[in-house]
Amino acid sequence: MKLSVRRIRSARTAAALAALVVATACAPQTSDNSSSGKDEKSGTLRVWLFQEVGNKPKEKVVDAAVAAFEKAHKGARVNVEYIPVETRAQRIKAAFNDPKSAPDVIEYGNTDTAGYVKDGGLADVSGEFAAWDEAKDTDPTARQSVTVDGKVYGAPYFVGVRALYYRTDVFEELDLAVPKTQAELAETARRIHAAKPDLYGLAVGGAYTYGAMPFIWANGGELAQGKGGSYASAIDSADARKGIKAYTSLFGDTNCPAAKCAGMGGNDTVTAFASGKAAMAIGGDFSHAAVEAGTVKGKYAVVPLPGVKAGSVAPAFAGGNNLGVLKSTAHRTLAVDLMEQLASKKTQSELFDAMGFLPTYTDVREQVADREPFVAPFVKTLASGAKFVPASPAWAQIDASLVLPTMFQEIVSGKKDVAKASEDAAKKMNDAFSSAG
Repeated sequence: MKLSVRRIRSARTAAALAALVVATACAPQTSDNSSSGKDEKSGTLRVWLFQEVGNKPKEKVVDAAVAAFEKAHKGARVNVEYIPVETRAQRIKAAFNDPKSAPDVIEYGNTDTAGYVKDGGLADVSGEFAAWDEAKDTDPTARQSVTVDGKVYGAPYFVGVRALYYRTDVFEELDLAVPKTQAELAETARRIHAAKPDLYGLAVGGAYTYGAMPFIWANGGELAQGKGGSYASAIDSADARKGIKAYTSLFGDTNCPAAKCAGMGGNDTVTAFASGKAAMAIGGDFSHAAVEAGTVKGKYAVVPLPGVKAGSVAPAFAGGNNLGVLKSTAHRTLAVDLMEQLASKKTQSELFDAMGFLPTYTDVREQVADREPFVAPFVKTLASGAKFVPASPAWAQIDASLVLPTMFQEIVSGKKDVAKASEDAAKKMNDAFSSAG
C-alpha cells in the first residue's frame, strides 16, 4: 500500500515541482485585491488545495483536519476545492483580481511567495505566526520560504530536497567507496564510465537547475545577494564560477556526453538512474517511488550529496509548498486558524504517511525518519543547511526565461567559457531584478 502511495506521490511531486517554473511565470502582475476590513467569526471558508495524482489519501487527511477545525469553531464551515496545478496561475490571478470570488486559504508553491506578496494577494500573518506555538519548530529554510522583507505570509506545508542516489551493485563490483567530496564524486563518475561505457557515471542535466545549485553553494557561491527590491546577481562571482565549473565538468565523454546530457532535466536524470542507465544521480525524496519502480530496485542506496570538504554536505535547494491566507478574506481570524490546522504537526505527519510529503518541522521529520529509513539522508541534508532562491518576484522571470539552464548549456556545448556565460547570465538576472522594482 505504501509503495503505491509513493508512486502516486513521486509522479505528482515531480510534476508539481516542474510546474512551479511555469506557474510562477504566469503569476499576476497587477491586482485590485485589498483587505476586506471584515473579520467574521462564522460562515463558510473556501480553501483551494492542489489536486494530486491519486488525491484520495490527501483528501482523507485534509477532511480530518477540517472536521477538527469545524468542531472547535461552532458556526464555521469549510469548503475545500482541489484545483489542477497546471491551471493554478490563472485561477489565482483571477482570485487576486476579484476578491468576491476568491478563497480564504490557498496552497501555493514556495517559490511563488515573493511574487504573490508583490501582487498584494497574501495577508501578512507575522503576528499570528510568532504567537503559534508549533511554529518555533519550523526549520529555518521553510520559514524563509514564507518570509518577504522580514514579514511572514503563510505557513510551510511540506518540503522536498535532493541527495545522491548510487548503485550499490556497481560500487561493489568495481570496489568503489562512496564519494566523500565533490572531487571524489567526479573521479568516481569517470572511473565508472571508463569501466562501463554503457553507464553514465553520474547522470547530470544541462536543464537541471536544482541539481546544479548544490555545486555552486558548496563552493561558497550564491545566486544573488541582497533582499527585497535590491537583489543583485552573484552568479558571476569567483566562488560561484568554481561551482559552475565543478558541475559543468561532469559533462563530456568521460561521464555524461554533452550531446545526450545537455538537454536533460531533473526527471530525465532520475529516469536514467531508475532504468539502469546511470550509476549515480541527484534525486529527491520525491524520486524514491520512481526508483523503487525501476530496474534498480534493491540495488541502490542514498547518501547526502557531498560538499567540497570531506564530511560536509552540499547545501540543497529546499522546494515544497506553503499555505497562505488571502488579504481579501472576510474571515481573517478563522482563516489563520484553519491555515494553522492544515499545516499543523499532526496534519503534516499524517500527510507524510499518506502522500510521502516531508514535514517542515524538525522534530516531526526526525520522527518520520525513524518510521521510514529512506528519509534519513534527506533529513540529514536539510539539517545540514538547505538553501532557497532569492525572495524576489523577479525569480519567476529568471526561472521561466531559463537563464541558468542556458548558462550551463552554453558552457557544456563549448559556445562560451564559464566567465563569459556567467557574466551574461548575471546581466539577465540583474535586468530581471531591476524590472521587478
